[in-house]
Amino acid sequence: MRIPRIYTDSPLNSGATAELDDNAAQHVGRVLRMQPGQELSLFNGDGQDYPATITAAGKKHVEVLVGQPEPNTTESPLEIVLGQTLSKGDRMDYAVQKAVEMGVTRIVPLTTERCDVKLKGDREDKRLRHWQSVAVSAAEQCGRARVPDILPVMTVPQWLEHSRDCDIRLVLHHRTEQSLTTMAKPGRIALMIGPEGGLTADEIALAENDGFLPVALGPRVLRTETAPVAAMALCQWLWGDLGESA
Repeated sequence: MRIPRIYTDSPLNSGATAELDDNAAQHVGRVLRMQPGQELSLFNGDGQDYPATITAAGKKHVEVLVGQPEPNTTESPLEIVLGQTLSKGDRMDYAVQKAVEMGVTRIVPLTTERCDVKLKGDREDKRLRHWQSVAVSAAEQCGRARVPDILPVMTVPQWLEHSRDCDIRLVLHHRTEQSLTTMAKPGRIALMIGPEGGLTADEIALAENDGFLPVALGPRVLRTETAPVAAMALCQWLWGDLGESA
């Protein structure tokens, strides 16, 4: 039987007993219905996995005995900062989930001219918490020991300023012939993904004037939730941990 991987905000110290935070405890006790004596693999974002044995379990309260930390080698050497335009329904969930699986470092939801999703106040806070939960679940499933942060929603100018610490910044759109294979190997990369109707000419020009390079992924137009997955797969193949030299 596969040992469940569980993310927890709790401190984890080898040889010590730890009480899981509310979300982790409810998942272990209520959803998985695990019992004392069963094993878990815990992680809290410090880059290591912690084998643990359940010592007490209820629907809302779980305690574990933490074992020796084990190195986790799933993190890519390539840092990817994703600027993803907001989209409706479960398309944003899909983009977040798959971006985590592809090794994204952090995700910045964007609002653009053709974006048809408006988030403010409590509604924005609720969606950010939801997307962070999606990221946690994806990290648990794919074996990562770090959970990418979901940052507050940014406008295009805010995103341009936020991403200036990246070695290469790319704006994806199909009205260019430049490909990823022509670029030098970066250590940190920013990807800007537009909405379903695409970024406007003014937004693309604004990004290019700020140092973004236009890049196309082929002759076909990709959906807004497909584009980041395809782009990150290619970036990880060329410069990260998916290629032959990884």
